[in-house]
Amino acid sequence: MAQAWVATDYGSFDALELRDVAVPEPGPGEVTVEVRAAGMNPTDYKAVLRGGKREDLPLRLGHEVSGVVTALGPGAELASGGGAVGTEVLAFRIPGGYATSLTVPAKDVFAKPEMLGFPEAANLLLAGATAADMLRAAEVREGDTVVLHGASGAVGISFLQQAGLRGIRVLGTASERNFDEVRRFGGEPIPYGEGLEQRIRDVAPKGVVAAFDAVGTDEAIDVSLALVEDRKRIVSVAAFGRAESDGIVVLGGGMPESRRFRDSVRAELIDLARAGKLVVPIARTFPFEDARAALELLSTGHPGGKLALVR
Repeated sequence: MAQAWVATDYGSFDALELRDVAVPEPGPGEVTVEVRAAGMNPTDYKAVLRGGKREDLPLRLGHEVSGVVTALGPGAELASGGGAVGTEVLAFRIPGGYATSLTVPAKDVFAKPEMLGFPEAANLLLAGATAADMLRAAEVREGDTVVLHGASGAVGISFLQQAGLRGIRVLGTASERNFDEVRRFGGEPIPYGEGLEQRIRDVAPKGVVAAFDAVGTDEAIDVSLALVEDRKRIVSVAAFGRAESDGIVVLGGGMPESRRFRDSVRAELIDLARAGKLVVPIARTFPFEDARAALELLSTGHPGGKLALVR
């Protein structure tokens, strides 16, 4: 048996329960992982607070973990190759990551780079793959100047690093208290708020070729529309309501093209982390038993970096 956090209802973190759950033996092409850290993402708290289908309850939370392999099914091999009991791994895209142990498809499990701690490894791939997908969608190239709304968030920090490796100049909107974090990862910070469009024009008089939105505010989209003529180069992972009305590109992990790409880029992101070229800042870790408190902090939108549940 293992333990797992489940939502028994929608609308409140009070509906979260820590339950005993069975962990099936791994079948062909599956592995069982003892979880050392569960990554935390906004989709986790939104799944609880915003709700969904009643038939999905009780709902298991979490999409990415790191830990140690405890069993392999017949013919199972990690996505990165090989694998044995005791191998340290990270896994994404998997269901029910807020658990002490789980059995998942081996194709979603990769050897963990030694230099990454378990909390960092558990938070690498969802944000990293999302950022990579944004760069893909706008087809930006070396020498381009772009604007990124929400540069100090988890997706933003990964975006800054990946764009920097491609030689792309990023003007990153953020609150002034997060300017040092934006600069640390190669962005040029610009305060959001009234006058944002002009501030961007002042530092990029030749214009920006694309705009990326990781926050979903009307300000972010309105300013992007004013700055970028080609709406196919305005890419958001948050402003879903603006796609139809404004013709911008909105991406989500459940969309077929994005899903295929995000799965395909996982190994590359892990290699970048292994080479020290992709860093995952951890703001805070919480004991596994304190998932409610961790989700409360995450839901404020200002955790200061990635959060992880650890054992």
